[in-house]
Amino acid sequence: MMIKYKSDDGLENWKGRTMEKARQVKRVLLQAIKIAVGSSVAIYLAHILGLEYEASAGSITLLTLVTTKWETVKLSFYRMATFVLAVVLAALTFGHMTSSWLAYGIYVFLIVAVSHSLGWSATISVNAVIGTHFLMTRDFSPEFIRNELFLVMIGITIAIVLNLFYDYEGQRQDLIRYMRETENQLQILLCELAAYLHNKDMEINVWDQIIAFEGGRMHEFIKAAYDYQDNTFHSHPGYYIDYFEMRLAQLQVLHNLHYEIKKIRKMPKQALVIADYIMYMADYVVEMNIPDQQIEKLEEISEQMKQEELPKTREEFEGRALLYHILMDLEEFLVYKKRFVNGLDEKKLRIYWKQEMEQKDSANELQK
Repeated sequence: MMIKYKSDDGLENWKGRTMEKARQVKRVLLQAIKIAVGSSVAIYLAHILGLEYEASAGSITLLTLVTTKWETVKLSFYRMATFVLAVVLAALTFGHMTSSWLAYGIYVFLIVAVSHSLGWSATISVNAVIGTHFLMTRDFSPEFIRNELFLVMIGITIAIVLNLFYDYEGQRQDLIRYMRETENQLQILLCELAAYLHNKDMEINVWDQIIAFEGGRMHEFIKAAYDYQDNTFHSHPGYYIDYFEMRLAQLQVLHNLHYEIKKIRKMPKQALVIADYIMYMADYVVEMNIPDQQIEKLEEISEQMKQEELPKTREEFEGRALLYHILMDLEEFLVYKKRFVNGLDEKKLRIYWKQEMEQKDSANELQK
């Protein structure tokens, strides 16, 4: 069983985190450049077209660019749809009320209420800006409405174009590294649980480790997978989301497994067999494995235990019963991976096999 512990694992994690931070800085700088360039170009175009309130085109570009690619497309559609609503509400409030502060308060109330009810709350900021223009001019002529429409169209068009520039490969490499980190963590946790069944001293607090990884890094990985999907137009690679959610489910199984192990007062002799199996199984907690053989071997162990002599004392009976629960937890752990592989559609399978080829190429490079 080759698992990286202590200094080796720490060094590799440090290198990985350093590369991750470098790519994050790169993405932040790219985003800042896109926002700065996009906002400036939007204002310039609005100026060339002779639009009033030209600076608002830059603000609309900024507010639309701070989302993912798919969110930008959806948000742009919502902005156009709610623009009509903003014009109507502005005409009903500003066109019939002399008090500016009261009219604007009612306008914002209606915009917020309607937008939230439609699930389009992200459009509120731009509609509030558009509302101030109508408030200051009290102009509802076709020419001024067209002016405001052009400001919105310039902002969202530039945002959509600039969001085409995205570091796909860098984020994909981060996701692959997150996958390897997750696998390594699960392997370490399984080996520590096996050590406990062997009545050996545990090198880590498994419970704290599970909670920390589940509540911290795993949620970061899932969020990164969703961000990657939302920034990819061509294939919707939900593969990475499914993968991390599968590993999260396995991590939750380890919660139960650890709980069952801790309840054993006196370790039965059969616990050593299960411990050895867990050590064997940990080797196969990798991306490219369909756990049919591991499930089959687990069933053999379960059948062998049924043939064993019945427990004679209450303590032995309770210990044996808990071991059966542990076997069921291990089976559930494996079934999650099998369902993941069986549930891959054609597009996700292509990613799956591509990852395998990359792993083989990487292994060959290391051997050289």
